[in-house]
Amino acid sequence: MNIENAGTGVLLNLLEGGEETVKTWQGSLGKTIASLSMKVECDKFYDKDVDVLHFAFTDGTRIKVWDDGQSCCEQRYMQTDDNLSDYIGAQLLGGEVRDAPGTGDEYEVHEVQFFVVKTSKGQFTMCTHNEHNGYYGGFDLKVAPCGDQG
Repeated sequence: MNIENAGTGVLLNLLEGGEETVKTWQGSLGKTIASLSMKVECDKFYDKDVDVLHFAFTDGTRIKVWDDGQSCCEQRYMQTDDNLSDYIGAQLLGGEVRDAPGTGDEYEVHEVQFFVVKTSKGQFTMCTHNEHNGYYGGFDLKVAPCGDQG
């Protein structure tokens, strides 16, 4: 990520360090996926919908992945062309973030970042988008436990 073009939300989240994200993701590696889905949740601070990738594992634990870099004047969304149900029953093996070339000019920017999830049945790719006016760039993927665990 180009730190010079990072928005306020991304910069503030980088200051947090991301230890919880790393701990949650690493704690899920090797688990068997019971369900996998995309859901829209409301970001109460910005009163905007946020796309969230949900994992449920056969041991009863659940995690969610989303882009938490939201600032005021941008549109963020996540999507995939892959069939997530193909990965049910697979073991979660890892993940990788890859930047894609952005489009637009300095006043109308469309950035894309890929989150490639590796499983024992192959990999699927989540595409995270950020459309903004040139002042709110960057991404901040977060991973957290969700709901009742166990």
